[in-house]
Formats: sequence, C-alpha cells, structure tokens
Amino acid sequence: MATEHAVVIAGGGPTGTMLAGELALAGVDVAVVERRIDQQVDGSRAGGLHSRTIEVLDQRGIADRFLEAGTVMQTQGFAGIPLDISDFPTRRNHGLALWQRDFEPILAGWVAELGVPTLRGCEVLGFAQDDEGVDVEVSGGPALRAQYLVGCDGGRSLVRKAAGIDFAGWDASISWMLAEVDMDEQPVLGMRPEGGGIGPVDPGSGAGPYRVVLPEQPVECEAAPTLEELRSRLVEAYGTDFGVRRPSWITRFTDLSRQAVSYRDGRVLLAGDAAHVHAPTGGQGLNTGVQDAVNLGWKLAQVVQGVSPESLLDTYHDERHPVAARVLRNTMAQVALATPGDRHQALRETVAQLLAMDEPRRTIAGMMSALDVRYDLGDGHPLVGWRMPDLDLDTPEGPVRAFDLLHDARPVLLDLAGAGGFDVSPWGGRVRLVSARYEGAWEVPVAGSVPAPDAVLTRPDGHVAWAGSLDDAGLTEVVGRWFGEPTPV
Repeated sequence: MATEHAVVIAGGGPTGTMLAGELALAGVDVAVVERRIDQQVDGSRAGGLHSRTIEVLDQRGIADRFLEAGTVMQTQGFAGIPLDISDFPTRRNHGLALWQRDFEPILAGWVAELGVPTLRGCEVLGFAQDDEGVDVEVSGGPALRAQYLVGCDGGRSLVRKAAGIDFAGWDASISWMLAEVDMDEQPVLGMRPEGGGIGPVDPGSGAGPYRVVLPEQPVECEAAPTLEELRSRLVEAYGTDFGVRRPSWITRFTDLSRQAVSYRDGRVLLAGDAAHVHAPTGGQGLNTGVQDAVNLGWKLAQVVQGVSPESLLDTYHDERHPVAARVLRNTMAQVALATPGDRHQALRETVAQLLAMDEPRRTIAGMMSALDVRYDLGDGHPLVGWRMPDLDLDTPEGPVRAFDLLHDARPVLLDLAGAGGFDVSPWGGRVRLVSARYEGAWEVPVAGSVPAPDAVLTRPDGHVAWAGSLDDAGLTEVVGRWFGEPTPV
C-alpha cells in the first residue's frame, strides 16, 4: 500500500525545501524525498543571497535567521564588475554572503518546525501519473501516491527526464575548476579580469581556507580535477601555486545553459535547477530556484485544496519561465565578458565603463538582484505586477511592515483610504483585509515612483495583483481569478 500525500517533492535542496515550507504554511500535506542522509552540502558551493531572495524570506518572517548567520554586503555583480544597490528603494538594498552549506540547514530547520516529513537517504526512481494523481517509486523508502509531484532534483533531474520534458539550450563552451583549499602563502585575492579568482571562504576574515575558481580547457573532461591539476592551473594564472594544500574538495563546472521547455506536464512540475541550469556567474541559481518555489507554492496549494482550477498552475510557467530565460542569457553574456583574450577584455572594459553610469548600473543591478521582476498581470495601476514595497504602515493595531502581513502566505487586501466597501467574507478567510495608513512615497526599484493607490491586493508571493479604489467594479473578478470564486455567505 502506497503512502499518500497531497504533494511529493523530489529533492530537498534550497528550492525543494522552500517549496515544502510554502505548501506547509497553506496547510497542504507535503513530503520531501532527499537522497542525502542529512542537510550537509559539500564545500562552499553557492555563496550568496540577492536582495529579492532576502525579501521573500522576510515575507515569511525568517530573514533574520539568515542575516544573523551571514555577512551583509554588496554581492551583486555582472561578470565580476561590482554593482552597488545601496541607493535602491528597498529595506534590503544589499546582498548576503552566506554559503549554501549554511543556508540549507537554516531553511530546513524552519520547514521542520512546520512539521514537513523528509524521507532522507531515499531517491525518486520513477513515477506514473493518471487523471487522479501520481504513483512515485522511491529507493530505500515506501512507494508514494500524491496528487502532484514536483521535481526539484537538480540539473540531471530524473523527474524531468521521466516526464519527457525537453531541456533545450546551449552546450558548454568552457569549464572551470572550483576548489576549497588551504595555502601556505597569502594568495592574490579578488576576481581576475579574464575570469575566476581567489577569495576567503569566510568573507569577513581575509584569511584561509580559500575558494579558488579558475577557467580551464577542455570542456569535455568530466572527471574531477586533481590537486596537481589545480597547482598547474594556479601557476599558469598567477605564476605560483601559493603553496596550495589540503583541499576540502575539488570539482569542475561548465557554462552549459539549458531550460525546460515546459515547467509542467499534467500533475508533474519542475522548479529550480531541474527547470533551468546555467553558469554560476553572478550567483543567480539558488536565488532563482527559491523564487520559483515562492511563486509555485501558493498556486499549487490552492489547486490541491480545490480553491482554484488546474489552469492556475499554467501561470507558474508563464511567469517564471521568462525570468529564468533571462538568467540564462545574462550568464552567457557574463561568461563571454570574462573569457580570456584581448578582444573579450576590451569588451569587458567597455561594459565596465557603462556600468559606472547610474542608469545602466540600476538596470543591470535590478536584473541581477531580481528586484526588477514584474509579472504580466494585465493592465491597471502602474504597481500591478511589481513586488509590493515593504512599507511602514500604521494600522488600528499599531505599526506594521507590509511584509509582516505576508508571514502566513495569504493574500492581503490593503485598504489605505479607509473607504471600505469591499466584502472579503465570500472568500471564507482566504483573503485578509487590512485597514492602514501610509503617507510616504511609493518607490519601485528601477521603475521609480508610482502614484499612491487607495488600495492594493498583494498575492502570497508578494507581487501586486491589483491596485486602485475599493469601489472598482473589476476587483471582484481579480480576486476570483487569483484566489478562487466567492462562495455564498
């Protein structure tokens, strides 16, 4: 007899864990299948959170857990060219230096508090879907039955392959060595114009151990590099190997760039690296996956609970596929800028000059931080589609931040004019109505100022579904479209 859950997630990395948390907040019975015995990640791997990712964690009331463990700093950059966002109109106008090996256990701790079961030491081997659900075959664990299966199982995703979803894109053109090592001599720290570089694993220390990234050829070599190969490449790049020794790990990665042509096949969905892979240049992979999960979670919850039709899941692909497609393009551009050679270096210098100007800097920094993501949610107020600013609001219960209202991952209808007149009771508690006042400017990163609305409807993922006046005849249709049809009271 198969163990039944509403949703099974294949993969307990950042994307799968975040999705599990989102579903659990909505009261959905979800289980995670993870091949690792514990949440340990070998090596330093992904090294930072961008501004929008910190914001979505803030929306769930858990950002402080990560901020306390990492180092607040300007992490945004384009091909190693620094991009300062300290003038962006957001409470989180910075990044966070925090290795994936530290990020994952903190996130897993939050999900454990929500009571999500994780089947560790297990792996999804295959599945069969029908009109009612998905039978999931698991190694080292019980057979599972779910209404939906979500593949968050990485770039080599078995779920994606078994679903027959094409992974279109570009083959690798270059590879890099990546290592965490000790060095007897003080190395030259910082990014190299031709790509790669050396930095401390602890960014606040300036001392070892060190993280080394070095471009190499040929790309067809799939075996893990040796310490001798690393020494040789260091000598080629720096004229010395800095007495490199005692590697914690050495691996290699490429600029392979591929994206699933569809994020959904019936009752099977994809998120994170299972849906898109690219060079790690710019540190966007983990961030994009976490934001995928926040977009998908509330939609999948509403479909599972019968609140919304399955067609709501199509908006997940419609909204997130273009975001990842742009990430693929910008990482390809960054790799080109960092490719060794005088001509590439001349191009890089030209781009660096452009990014020293205010408007290009804001445009590219908005893209890299994901603060410029605006979903196409139709016409209306200029705020529609953007993420809701984290305003300091005055309510009858006292001061509150806009993001605080999203902690339970429910949509919020914010009445800022005190006009009233819209009844949310037909949605049976699905939509929260909050009366508040705000007297300041409305600023959106990259886009600038927008007119102050009388009311705002914010989705659980923090994006504005509607803004205007509560007597707007179209508000009922918008609420019904996103959060289910009203029921008679």
